[in-house]
Amino acid sequence: MADPLPMFPLNTVLFPGVSVPLTVFEDRYRAMVHHLLRVEDPAERLFGSVGIREGYEVGDHGAQSLYRVGVRMQLTEIEANPDGTFEVVAVGQERIQLDRLVTSGPFPVGEVSDHPDPDAPVPESILEKARVAFTAYRAALADIRADPYAGTLPRDPTYLSWTLAAVAPLPMQERQALLEAEDAAVRLVMVTDLLRSELRAMNVIPSLPATEVARTRWSPN
Repeated sequence: MADPLPMFPLNTVLFPGVSVPLTVFEDRYRAMVHHLLRVEDPAERLFGSVGIREGYEVGDHGAQSLYRVGVRMQLTEIEANPDGTFEVVAVGQERIQLDRLVTSGPFPVGEVSDHPDPDAPVPESILEKARVAFTAYRAALADIRADPYAGTLPRDPTYLSWTLAAVAPLPMQERQALLEAEDAAVRLVMVTDLLRSELRAMNVIPSLPATEVARTRWSPN
């Protein structure tokens, strides 16, 4: 049975366990925040987010095509601006699958079902390769720009896989593939290979991460 959930499609891919700041300025999503503020229990201030495959976050036409796998988010911080917009922080909880989107109300509502990450064991060799690849990537960036991740990497395999997926400098299609990966082991193998590809490209053009050189996509903003 699909459950109704307010939806906030974005031109990015979010991940469980990772917090994200958002500026809410369009009327339909401001209405969604007002709706969530009326929920007494902060733990129940939930909405869903899926990536926009085609289209835009704003405008009359909005998203034309959405990815089906996304994340249930909890609204944890809300700051209202004088102009009626909001600065919010949300934390990813778990994966969801969007079965149907209803846009006839004041804000989009999705019929969603759970899409949990299996609790499967991850070989230590996969964990070590992922940590080594990300450590090498951080070192390669040291003289170029700020560290993409502050602190010590998580020890839990699933959370480690989500963390590396979130901070890896990847285009949207590859981020979505990481979100949809079968389990943490598959995701860690994928992100390790992707980070190694970035490192190889940076060795060819050392002044910038490969994403900025070859993978920048046009934005209407």
